[in-house]
Amino acid sequence: MFLALILHNREFAWSNWVVYPEFLIGWLIAVAAYFLAAGPLRPLFRDSERVPLRQVALFTFAMLLMLVALQGPLHELSDYFLFSAHMVQHLLIMLVMPPFLLLSLPAWMVRPVLGATGIRSVMRIATKPVSAFLLVNLVFGIWHFSQPYDLMMRNHDIHVAMHLMIMAVGLILWWPVMSPLPELPRLPGPAQLLYLFVLGIPMMVVAVVIAYSNTHFYTWYAEAPRIFPLTVIDDQRLGALIMWVPGALVMWIGISFAYFRWSRPEVMEDESGTTTPGSGGGVLISPPPYPAMVEEFSFKRLRRSKEQ
Repeated sequence: MFLALILHNREFAWSNWVVYPEFLIGWLIAVAAYFLAAGPLRPLFRDSERVPLRQVALFTFAMLLMLVALQGPLHELSDYFLFSAHMVQHLLIMLVMPPFLLLSLPAWMVRPVLGATGIRSVMRIATKPVSAFLLVNLVFGIWHFSQPYDLMMRNHDIHVAMHLMIMAVGLILWWPVMSPLPELPRLPGPAQLLYLFVLGIPMMVVAVVIAYSNTHFYTWYAEAPRIFPLTVIDDQRLGALIMWVPGALVMWIGISFAYFRWSRPEVMEDESGTTTPGSGGGVLISPPPYPAMVEEFSFKRLRRSKEQ
């Protein structure tokens, strides 16, 4: 109780943008590594190509999302005052940021990282749909039990480790849908839709349990000062609703993205092993004879009308 009072003895202001050195160092290393690999160091990578501006923009957006989620006012709110703010953090770093990051990475940039001893084997197992489903929901579920959650909130190192785990399982979550590597391929289109639909169900169950509880689960936030007109239970329910509704919306956006990408004709042809003439491989499909039949029929009618 005494420790909580000391840690909660803080003032909050939206204009207070605190950036912690341990985060900033890691964040800058990641940003520098990407832009060096995409720029002056690119010739050192095998089969490297120029990184399109679209991918650079996606990487920049992903890193800005990480910065906004884990530093500044949102960090202060989630660490010292509101459970609901912490759920916004988790939504951003687990469900929103990872797909943008995966879409920003060219295969030639990822391949050397996964070439390290053991990493490729671990990723090959972890990114299988069943493994990803179990791993994502296990990590998410365990950290939202009251005792691990309060332990994490009272120990900064464990808190950092938890956020790293949440981001890592976020990448694993989206890998079967947005893998940048053919060696660790995406699921077929219809399987992507089923995978994303089923994946979100346990997370929604956790949100429902928290939302309908009449007692607080997390002592840390029960002891926090009330800087907004929200009771402890209201804050807890708001956090659960953020996990439930916007979280489900993100998953449905992912399902829509996967569907429209799969439904493009060239993707469906590739998955069915057929291609149209001139597409560069596969089984050639001849165009139907109907245009020639129509042309011949019209020519015969014209000739009869002239004879009459």
